[in-house]
Amino acid sequence: MLGLKKFDGQSKYRISQDIPSVCAEKLIKNEADIGLIPVAMIASLPESHIVTSCCIAADGAVDSVVLVSHQPLSEIHEVILDTESRTSVMLARILAREWWHIQPKWVAQKASDDFSDPLHTKAAVMIGDKALRYKSLYPYCYDLAEEWKKFTGLPFVFAAWVSNKEISAEDIRTLELAFKDGLNRRDELLLQLKEEYPGTDLRNYLYEKIRYHLGEKEWQGLRLFLSKCRQDEYRSSGPVPSAEVK
Repeated sequence: MLGLKKFDGQSKYRISQDIPSVCAEKLIKNEADIGLIPVAMIASLPESHIVTSCCIAADGAVDSVVLVSHQPLSEIHEVILDTESRTSVMLARILAREWWHIQPKWVAQKASDDFSDPLHTKAAVMIGDKALRYKSLYPYCYDLAEEWKKFTGLPFVFAAWVSNKEISAEDIRTLELAFKDGLNRRDELLLQLKEEYPGTDLRNYLYEKIRYHLGEKEWQGLRLFLSKCRQDEYRSSGPVPSAEVK
């Protein structure tokens, strides 16, 4: 966001900051033209284009997308799902079925579910701020990106910059310059966040854990994930992504 903010209010650009699922909903409803969205939501768009090589990915442990529990995997019978990211939910389901070989009951997070109170949460998929803050409260923690790497040998792409229409080359160049500027200003973000996440190595998280470029291996991981999501369609009554990524 740091790189994008300087364009907010200038000419045709308007910037909004939302959780991943809301970013996707805005694209689906045509309330935005471009968004950083969970890749599992791409199929929900009538038209979709990955507009830059910038992304949110991990090649191994990411720290902010986890399954936490009071029991080891083999004893987990029910999992609460963080509803902020469809991609993380689908990743957990695929890993459970094909890698961990467990069949828990999947339950959507309710307003009464408090991830900060492990006495009231048996097992849960947590992402983002909640994962960074609360995962240490649980005796068992499984990093989903790390588990995907063990399973497939590939990086995992959580989110990409996607448009719901054709975007001009000029606008794409503007976006890429903004993203580059934002990456160069990560130290500013560290200063803003250091008091919010005591005990978390945010420098390592922002500079080492998160990958920001869609390279060849990331594309391979993304295509494999989407193909497995399509397979999940025949095993679940819930909707799953099934779009070609351009």
